[in-house]
Amino acid sequence: MKSTAECFNKVKKKCFKFIKSQETPKNKFKNKNRMLKSYLIPLCFWISKKTNKKKPLIIGIAGGQGTGKTTITSIVYLILKKYFKLNVFKISIDDFYKTRNERRILSLTKHPLLMTRGVPGTHDHKIISNFLKNIKSKNFKSIKLPKFDKSIDDRCKKKLWYKVKSRPEIVILEGWCIGAKAQNNLKIKKPINSLERAKDPNLIWRKYVNTQLKTSYKKLFNYLDEIVYLKANNFKLLQEWRITQEKRLLLKSKSRNNLKIMSKDDVINFMQTYQRITQNMFKDAPKYASIIFKLDSKHQVNSAIYKKK
Repeated sequence: MKSTAECFNKVKKKCFKFIKSQETPKNKFKNKNRMLKSYLIPLCFWISKKTNKKKPLIIGIAGGQGTGKTTITSIVYLILKKYFKLNVFKISIDDFYKTRNERRILSLTKHPLLMTRGVPGTHDHKIISNFLKNIKSKNFKSIKLPKFDKSIDDRCKKKLWYKVKSRPEIVILEGWCIGAKAQNNLKIKKPINSLERAKDPNLIWRKYVNTQLKTSYKKLFNYLDEIVYLKANNFKLLQEWRITQEKRLLLKSKSRNNLKIMSKDDVINFMQTYQRITQNMFKDAPKYASIIFKLDSKHQVNSAIYKKK
């Protein structure tokens, strides 16, 4: 019988190597053993039990900015491949952002705030939906998927895109707004921060984003079989974590020409576009997520709630 201890011994070398690649001299990952043994390996056992050879499993991993979605997704991916020998494909909803030029057109035709990547409406949801539909289809066709480079705030050249040649057994789609629900129209009337007050006095941007959640994104998220939600204590923590993330991105960027990496003030302003949906997810996501990982103020998972066995 497979056990957590056996799994840990087989995957720790590869997982620790990946974790080390994500660290900077000032930002080291703590309690690595505990994170693997208590949370991520049990999650992988749970996922493996849900796997069906005839029908791919599509999992969403959601959480606010800087919660560690990409790191956790990457470690889960490594464990599922290394120990469980499963065919897994992972991708971020961020990779499906519209190009800078497409967002520029949106900003001119709909609302200036849509130049800023992030909110529903700034992704190419058709590419994501077609990909997930293709995955579910019996007649799977190999596909190329976009890759986004945040350091230049634009899509990578096609030669760098992901290639999915065979149908995966598991697809992991991670992103900050995965599974997000639309709000009642009455709730979007009152601005929740200075950006909404100053930049969206007529509710055009808020209504556009909310409509996207009600329509295209609702259909998109219906493809998900399960959702894992990483829950932080508050929005201020997310801002701090995102600032750290940008510093890490700067340190890891090989070419520093024409970078679109943000300063502390940039991050705070940028995250105001995320605030409404993020705070709404604090309340709603635990109701519909299959699993909730609660994070403490030190960025550590300190509890896991499995709502679906």
